[in-house]
Amino acid sequence: MAVMKVIEIMASSPKNWEEATKNAIAHASKSVKHIKSAFVQSQSVVVNNNNVEEFRVNVKITFEVK
Repeated sequence: MAVMKVIEIMASSPKNWEEATKNAIAHASKSVKHIKSAFVQSQSVVVNNNNVEEFRVNVKITFEVK
């Protein structure tokens, strides 16, 4: 039986939500090992002068505690 832990990460990207999600995982992997999955809980954008400037995600990352 494995012990799993879930953390929440907020990340962003000027390009798209997929890159924002990858940024969240890359940032988490600097201090967390054995990442098993990620769940995008919510997505949002920052709008300025009727243009999307930034894509944001709130990601739940699950990792195994060894």
